[in-house]
Amino acid sequence: MSSSHQPIVSPAIVSSGEIRMRFSRAMSEMYRQEVPKYGTLVELVADINARIFEQQPALYEKMQRTGELDRLRVERHGAIRVGTAAELSMLRRLFAIMGMEPVGYYDLSAAGVPVHSTAFRPVGDAALRSNPFRVFTSLLRLDLIADDALRATASSILAQRHIFTPRVLELITHSETMGGLQSAKADDFVREALETFRWHSEATVNADTYEKLKNAHRLIADVVCFKGPHINHLTPCTLDIDSAQAKMPARGMDAKDVVEGPPRRDCPILLRQTSFKAMEESVHFTDRSGAHAARFGEIEQRGVALTREGRLLYDQLLAEVHEMGSAGGSALEYGARLEQVFAKFPDTHAALRAQNLAFYRYTLTEQGKTLDSTATDAEADLSSLLERGLVEAEPITYEDFLPVSAAGIFQSNLGGQEQVHYVSNAAQQAFEADLGAPVHDEIKLYEAAQQRSIAQVRAALRGRAAEVTV
Repeated sequence: MSSSHQPIVSPAIVSSGEIRMRFSRAMSEMYRQEVPKYGTLVELVADINARIFEQQPALYEKMQRTGELDRLRVERHGAIRVGTAAELSMLRRLFAIMGMEPVGYYDLSAAGVPVHSTAFRPVGDAALRSNPFRVFTSLLRLDLIADDALRATASSILAQRHIFTPRVLELITHSETMGGLQSAKADDFVREALETFRWHSEATVNADTYEKLKNAHRLIADVVCFKGPHINHLTPCTLDIDSAQAKMPARGMDAKDVVEGPPRRDCPILLRQTSFKAMEESVHFTDRSGAHAARFGEIEQRGVALTREGRLLYDQLLAEVHEMGSAGGSALEYGARLEQVFAKFPDTHAALRAQNLAFYRYTLTEQGKTLDSTATDAEADLSSLLERGLVEAEPITYEDFLPVSAAGIFQSNLGGQEQVHYVSNAAQQAFEADLGAPVHDEIKLYEAAQQRSIAQVRAALRGRAAEVTV
């Protein structure tokens, strides 16, 4: 008798995007349990977004058509701070399993925060559409601790901790060796990876060491004194951040004084963000109980990504605002100065495109798809194709962060009153050496996305032209 042998079919490898989705959902659920106010914040944002859609049904239809509606519902970013090069490098490998790559270099020392940072996020168009979850990741600058003895103490404490579980280290190596993870292992990976981001109320130092590190800078104490780095905030995305800012107090949240970033505009640019202030939480030092403030909830509103020319104009105007307000002033006065100065920044998409200040994704309209194209159409100026209604331009969403904005959020949620000043000392090469990889230039990514869309439009028009001439 002969017997037939069925081939053994291995379970399929799960996509990095699917693992990112599972992880972001698990992270959100964990943070809601740890920080109940974050759940209240998510509900507030959902209510505001629903109201906007009721008032602007055309916006709802447009976002549904472009895929932005699904992004709005899942979009989150978080932030984490680590203390050593080894921790940063392993985080890079961990995030790589979720299709998240280091984008951008941020020197926050110029704003009085002793860290430098990158953002781990997906970089491809399809990956960003499906789930744009990102984590702003900062590495402590031990070299900026002026006290030699305190710097040595911090370094010694950090050298003794292990922020990753043995199992997640196994799974990272397995994924790198096998080219990914099957579903059960992906779930295991998410559970184990989450432990790195979990809050631990037990400090690893005594109260005196904590106070010395906090006196040097509150963020130094936050990074050094605990078993793990703990996620310090998550961020839902809103369509009206000013409304969210105004409504937070009524829901029991102590809102920041100002919304970070550019002012309210008809055409939102870059990123605006605000948060409720960090909560005082009970912690247990090795010798007694105490308190620590680090975790909060943030809201973001994203606009169009700016070109290098756009970023230069943005930075110049922001510097002008800060010079006007060097003597201080209320949040209301700051907002008025911001509005006044940013009136110089064009506020229509037509002007932003014409002056090459922002990035857009170009697609054929229904008319463009049915046009009997000619070779001339395929090579025509984009402005001509837009005017003729053959092509439409959608703003490319800014997926990254603003150094001044990030520093402002950090300072306001770590006490806010201290004014620590460091000499601006960008150290991208050192950061990339610690990371174990170069960071992407975020503006080049937006340039590439815009160019891909233009190439696709021209290829489609050439294809139509070829059909017509056959």
